[in-house]
Amino acid sequence: MTDAIVPVLIATLGAGTPLIFAALGELVTEKSGVLNLGVEGMMLVGAIVAFITTSATASLWLGVAAGCLAGAAMALLFAFATLTMQANQVAAGLALAIFGTGVSAFIGKNYVGVALQSPPASDASFASAIPVVGPLLHALHPLVYLSWLLFAGVSAFLYRSRLGLVLRAVGESPDSAHAIGHPVIRVRYLATLFGGAMAGVAGAYLSLVYAPLWLEGMTAGRGWIALALVVFATWRPARAVFGAYLFGGITISQFFAQGAGIPFASQAMSALPYLATIIVLVLISRNPVMIRQNAPVSLGKPFHATV
Repeated sequence: MTDAIVPVLIATLGAGTPLIFAALGELVTEKSGVLNLGVEGMMLVGAIVAFITTSATASLWLGVAAGCLAGAAMALLFAFATLTMQANQVAAGLALAIFGTGVSAFIGKNYVGVALQSPPASDASFASAIPVVGPLLHALHPLVYLSWLLFAGVSAFLYRSRLGLVLRAVGESPDSAHAIGHPVIRVRYLATLFGGAMAGVAGAYLSLVYAPLWLEGMTAGRGWIALALVVFATWRPARAVFGAYLFGGITISQFFAQGAGIPFASQAMSALPYLATIIVLVLISRNPVMIRQNAPVSLGKPFHATV
């Protein structure tokens, strides 16, 4: 029984990890009142920059750092357009997603099909004797643990720190926050950069750990799923993590179903994560009161300082 459970858990945690990075980053961004729909593009740019860096340096962590910076750089473009130039956030986010898809394909054309050496798992041999948990810990990559630390950090920041309170105040009422002296635009810039950096890390995880190779469009819609997860979670970190692993489990279910010989069309199995996303959003949208109660009031709305 254990031999059957452990591979499923490992695959689920691995598939959910990039969604955790991307969703928690976008959650912080949206908590500040900024709606960035360009997560897919930022993930793709982070993935290719991380892959090229690791190919050149043979260092996975340098690749992750490069992917993080690339995602933040993409987010900076979005922040400048929407926060400084007051462009429409929805239009700018969609443009960023398209731009990131095209840029990643262009700079990665010489790396298509090139594979990296599979990354090592974590060094948790001390726990290998523990049933289920031991083999699971030993097989997980350190970035999985980092995603858990990110969850703890984001939760503590948002609900147990003064800076988190300022961020939420900016998202709820930027005019009031500005009136008492908080730098609304600066807070939104930093939140947007953080979201972009986490999307870059999510892309780096995909190209360096989850499938250590580069393929055009390898995010396969995960950026859009991460956006849906934020709404699914009603802007709460714990629910976002739960949703990430739920969608991760749905994503890998097709492989275990095929391995078990279940007679189900592979195309239908591949569509399951996106079908689940649509179903979840439909169910949530049936309760608009819950959305209004939890969504940042100023989400997607530009801020104009009156003084």
